[in-house]
Amino acid sequence: MPRILPAAEFHHDKGDALGVLLVNLGTPDAPSSAAVRRYLREFLWDPRIVELPRWLWWLILHGYILRVRPARSAKAYRKIWTERGSPLLLNSQALTQSVARKLSARLKGNVQVELAMSYGNPSIPAAIDRLLANNCRRLLLLPLYPQYSSTTTASVFAAVNSDLSRRRWIPEFRFINHYHDNRSYIAALAASVRNYRSRHGSGDLLLFSFHGIPRDSLDKGDPYHCHCQKTARLVADALGLADTDWKISFQSRVGRQEWLRPYTDETVKQLGAKKLAKLDVLCPGFVVDCLETLEEIAMQNAGFFSAAGGGTLRYIAALNDSEDHASMLADLAASQIAGWPESRADHDPLAGKRDSLRLAKAMGAER
Repeated sequence: MPRILPAAEFHHDKGDALGVLLVNLGTPDAPSSAAVRRYLREFLWDPRIVELPRWLWWLILHGYILRVRPARSAKAYRKIWTERGSPLLLNSQALTQSVARKLSARLKGNVQVELAMSYGNPSIPAAIDRLLANNCRRLLLLPLYPQYSSTTTASVFAAVNSDLSRRRWIPEFRFINHYHDNRSYIAALAASVRNYRSRHGSGDLLLFSFHGIPRDSLDKGDPYHCHCQKTARLVADALGLADTDWKISFQSRVGRQEWLRPYTDETVKQLGAKKLAKLDVLCPGFVVDCLETLEEIAMQNAGFFSAAGGGTLRYIAALNDSEDHASMLADLAASQIAGWPESRADHDPLAGKRDSLRLAKAMGAER
């Protein structure tokens, strides 16, 4: 049985708070082979990422992957790394700050918003520590994955559940597991395409590229493929696109097993061979720009497209910390706290707390 952690120091006169935890995938601490190896070791050991028997996967992971892949991945990270650090971390932090401001304006009482990464830093346990230290007695978990998958959303839930199971005082808990067809999310994606095309003109075709997952996940009942299809269809409808104006594909596959098709790199090469002059690519599953968008799509696949005979691949940036994106996430979070005190217009987080302190002291409490 895991050791039960002590609760944060309690004060009878301190108002309860609402905690909102945003979780993204994660990033290495630096674009070095050593840092990438640490990150990949944590990421790839998650049984929801790779479902092979543990003994067999340990041999493959430590015997081959962690010997070969870190140097290659570190080289890719160095292409996009900034003076301030990882784009995924910086963009996620900016988005979190914007969501926090909007939630504080919408809700009553003390609302604490924290960012965590499933793998790497800031970690989920560290973020929960900060929330509980700030007297959060209610916790809303919002994984930053619009389309549900066992490999992402469920992995976040499992990690948070594992951490909370070690806590002495567990907060009330709610969980958002997808928003792939949320109207505001679809509207924000459609607006990003319109804004790009109003500045640069329309491409010959719009390609929706989602992160791939192994095909057998779909066969086992994972709804991710359906969620991606619906997101793309709704955005295409909002843009008024004909069926011949857009396609969907899946990127970032690794290993030899079959993943969701069609593959983005193969699709891009095929479109290049058709001599398309301008290919627009949107990656709706990535809430902020990161290695998979900035390096894999905007660099690698842009090269594949031109080498195959195409003109220019134009990557349309992720929503990042845009106003409509932050508002959508804040609205989504606010809609899920109905019945909690912060949702009431007359909520006073300190109501009765002074009497509680007086009575507690009368019974011998020190604070």
